[in-house]
Amino acid sequence: MKILVLNSGSSSIKFQFIDTDEQKAVAKGLAERIGIKGSKIKYQRPQEPEVHFEGDILDHQMAIEYILGILKSDKYGVVKDLSEINAVGHRVVHGGEKFKESALITDEVIKEIEETSDLAPLHNPANLKGIYAIKALLPDVPQVAVFDTAFHQTMPEHAYMYALPYSLYELYKIRRYGFHGTSHRYVSLKAAEFLGLEYAKQKIITCHLGNGASVAAIKNGNSIDTSMGLTPVEGLIMGTRTGDLDVGAFIHILEKEKISPQIGRVLINKHSGVLGISGISSDMREIEEAAGKGNHRAQLALDMYAYRVKKYIGAYTAAMNGLDILVFTGGIGENSDVMRKMICSELEYLGIEIDDSKNNGLRGKAQVISTDDSSVKVVVMPTNEELMIALDTEYIINK
Repeated sequence: MKILVLNSGSSSIKFQFIDTDEQKAVAKGLAERIGIKGSKIKYQRPQEPEVHFEGDILDHQMAIEYILGILKSDKYGVVKDLSEINAVGHRVVHGGEKFKESALITDEVIKEIEETSDLAPLHNPANLKGIYAIKALLPDVPQVAVFDTAFHQTMPEHAYMYALPYSLYELYKIRRYGFHGTSHRYVSLKAAEFLGLEYAKQKIITCHLGNGASVAAIKNGNSIDTSMGLTPVEGLIMGTRTGDLDVGAFIHILEKEKISPQIGRVLINKHSGVLGISGISSDMREIEEAAGKGNHRAQLALDMYAYRVKKYIGAYTAAMNGLDILVFTGGIGENSDVMRKMICSELEYLGIEIDDSKNNGLRGKAQVISTDDSSVKVVVMPTNEELMIALDTEYIINK
């Protein structure tokens, strides 16, 4: 099946055109600065240089119209006719409690995604723009919504509930949902397959470490806990997000600075994390470089980041009564040997032992980095959320 995968943001659309029989992308790209001066589309086919198309892109429908035009163009295309697109799979960040798996998009599903948008106001409305555009441009092509939150819907009640008045859950569904579910699902499956182990019998912790970051505890194929909560702010320290924060401290800041909750939301989402600690960047590469030159705040950011991940690994090992596989993925997890080493140091009591010869210099490649006698297998596994979305889309269409 040939599936167009779309990840629509507020001013950008990431896309891949995937052949699920071959399990590979035959074209991919990014439309950026939609509705902003300097709009362009980056586009690439395998083993070919990236090409850029520049020009005004006023809205998401225009962006997707351009993308479809490129996909069927004589010079750069991969299809002769748009009828060769069998389905479109969309990344949708928040599915609330309504969606425990991916869903064929109907008018009713669109309405439910719209109703869930207040739980992810920065993401769901943008995701919906891609759905609306395809509905207008390719009305006969089936669409599937693949939710970041769906994989974590197997969490038990005691793991996803907050210790707030229960009436707030009943009224507003205030609870932990978790995110990055497509990535956690993909890399946990692939890691077990890579090691030749039965997925449904493993205790796995997956660390998706990028500008956004989360950890998941996956027991016998089911997510039983994850670090992100109602929103993507909770949990690990991230590029610009605080991660776990005393609510009282947040209220104290609002009162002292005399700022609104809206400004406070920007503070904890955009100006905190390793950027806020280091004062340098949200990019871990730049922070590692500064720390190497003796910058104290950069080193503090690294230490805090690693310490937070380490705590979650310990907690989730306890929650699962053991650990078989520890997986690193995401931009930092796949590429930073320094951070992987910092996180795994002094976890030998859990059976985690890193082989420096395997870890050092490893970037973006599937590989076991633990010692041969480590009781826990530590694996670097590149994520491929787009392929997971395409395979889920195929499954739902066939179903």
